[in-house]
Amino acid sequence: MKYNDTWDLNAMYQGGVTGQAFKEALTSLVEKRDDLIKVMQAFDVNVENASVTFADIIDQADQYLNEYTTLMTYAQMASDADMRDEAASAAINKVATLNQAYEIARKGLNKQLATLSDAAFQDFLAEPRLAEIAFTLEEARRDAKRLLDDQAEALLSELQIDGLSGWSNTYSTTASVMTISVDLDDGHHDYSVGQAMNNMYADPNPENRAKIFAAWEETFAQYGPVFADVLNHLAGYRLTTQKAHGYADFMEEPLEYNRIQAETVEAMWQAVADNKDIFVQFLNRKKALLGLDELNWQDVDAPLNFPDTKPTTFTYDEAADFVIENFRTFGDKLADFAQLAIDKRWIEAEDRPGKRPGGYCTETINENETRIFMTFTGSRNDTSTLAHELGHAFHSDVLTSEAPSNQAYAMNVAETASTFAETIVANANLKQAKNKSERLQLLNAKMENAIAMFMNIRARFLFETAFYTERQEGFVSESRLNELMVAAQEEAFGGAIHDLHPHFWASKLHFFIDDVPFYNFPYTFGYMFSLGIYAEYLKAPEGFEERYIALLKDTGRMTTEDLAMKHLNADLTKADFWQAAIDLAAQDVKEFLAESEDLI
Repeated sequence: MKYNDTWDLNAMYQGGVTGQAFKEALTSLVEKRDDLIKVMQAFDVNVENASVTFADIIDQADQYLNEYTTLMTYAQMASDADMRDEAASAAINKVATLNQAYEIARKGLNKQLATLSDAAFQDFLAEPRLAEIAFTLEEARRDAKRLLDDQAEALLSELQIDGLSGWSNTYSTTASVMTISVDLDDGHHDYSVGQAMNNMYADPNPENRAKIFAAWEETFAQYGPVFADVLNHLAGYRLTTQKAHGYADFMEEPLEYNRIQAETVEAMWQAVADNKDIFVQFLNRKKALLGLDELNWQDVDAPLNFPDTKPTTFTYDEAADFVIENFRTFGDKLADFAQLAIDKRWIEAEDRPGKRPGGYCTETINENETRIFMTFTGSRNDTSTLAHELGHAFHSDVLTSEAPSNQAYAMNVAETASTFAETIVANANLKQAKNKSERLQLLNAKMENAIAMFMNIRARFLFETAFYTERQEGFVSESRLNELMVAAQEEAFGGAIHDLHPHFWASKLHFFIDDVPFYNFPYTFGYMFSLGIYAEYLKAPEGFEERYIALLKDTGRMTTEDLAMKHLNADLTKADFWQAAIDLAAQDVKEFLAESEDLI
């Protein structure tokens, strides 16, 4: 092999999580945490030169947080690379626990900012190191004003373990022991939830897909009362804490978390709703190509198979070179970074037993590095995944020249660079298609992403909005949750699906995550924002890479609306930007419809 497809964990800590290097780093981290907490607790915002002292504390905190993130990420990487590694799992819990004391102390520090008048706070920001991170400090001051007294906040932190997080863990544990039992042509199968989901969507046989989906819906219906309890308690906990912290409604927290205005989210969803028909046409054409009388839930992502086409496969070397080569058509800096990450073995891609499923890019570690986790099996999809994760890594890389406080970007822009990179490679794949059948398969793959963002995730948003509205008045029953889910799916998919998925709310982990609610609209935003940027690139490709990098550098220090206005001269509260993004996806549909016309 030209490239090594496993990452080099020993380059970070020789001997792994049980080695001396990791243990010494952990001991050092505890010492730095304790020293940091002491200076945080001793800080007084009202003394002379307080701003200089505060800036020193931030510098010290940045160093601590980098070492904490590096240790935490390393333990997670070791666990993901070998899920049987019990020592790695133990290390994750140990490192995570160490950070709780810092979090409590940081809240106390930020609360001192909240005691300053607006004028005094502006004087405070005159310190150059603080002026550089003014945006994030203003956010910290805003959030600190919502905090309860120290004792109450400490109690809430402890209660979350057995409250919000406890309910989330209950869902995950229950789902992990569920069995989806189904009889197929080749015999009886007892699937885990993950296995059933993969087969339900990927099996080329429509009868098998239908049988698995029926068993899937039936099994989640059996657990429906349990999951309804869990979802209601998660939402109830959030609504209670949001009220205690002075949020006006249940959307205010996720909007602030994503640095985005309600008007922007509304404009985005309105554009999606106004353009629904073209994507309904795609689903109707796919139904015809699949030879189905009705398109049901399990058929939306079904593969398109043609007798004259076998899937194109790549070696890891070929995929890596393909990605780098096509990145270079956009810009040398993106391509050079991808080459660096691959050469330095920052990517774990080997297909072997014992690895966790999925893929991700880590946070920045060792001050200026990231790592990528995936499993490369040789498909075009895997090549796209490699490009996607390298896009994430490039985003983090361009931010390493910024102050650490300005490197934390919100979830809604997190998918921007990754989707942009994936789009470059997806379009290159289309150009290299061997024949019409393969081109249709590749267009179908692109459209599956668009359907997920424009329809599936819109249904999730509509459902969650309706659910939280009703939850404010009391417990929402399982049957009512099903009604809300079906209504959301009917609206979002425009009637294109015959048999819907009433218990989708119970089967989708995202509704049960113990983070901020509405873990949905940021995905669609990131996808569409990226397409909008790509549309700008197509208008004026010359020198666009520098504009793109400048935009990425600002993702951690301004609102979403300011980011778009500064770098794209776009008003995200208006329809124009969103329409340009949708038009790119709609063009793929038009090509798909034109090229498949003679096949039906």
